[in-house]
Amino acid sequence: MNKSKTDVETARLEARIPVQIYDLMQRAARLRGMTLTSYLIATAGEDARRIVEDADIMRLAREDQTVFAEALINPIAPNERLVRAAKRHSEIIERR
Repeated sequence: MNKSKTDVETARLEARIPVQIYDLMQRAARLRGMTLTSYLIATAGEDARRIVEDADIMRLAREDQTVFAEALINPIAPNERLVRAAKRHSEIIERR
C-alpha cells in the first residue's frame, strides 16, 4: 500500500539561528504564502538535492567527452600487468 502525503515519515530538526535570519525566513515564507516549515523544506530540500546531484554527476568538457567515448568504442589492448591482475582476480574472486 502506498503512503499518502500525510503518512510520510518525518524527522525533527532543531537549529539555533540568529533572530535576524529567523525573521528574514519568516518574512520570505509569508511572501510565498507558505509556513516556515514548508518554506524550509522547499528551499533547503532543493539546495540539498542540487548539492548531491553535483557530487553524483561527473561533468566533462567536450574534449574529455570525446576522449572518453573513443576509449569506450576503441579500447586499447590490456597490457601484461592488467592481464596478470585479471587472472589473479578471477582466481581469488568467486563468480556468482
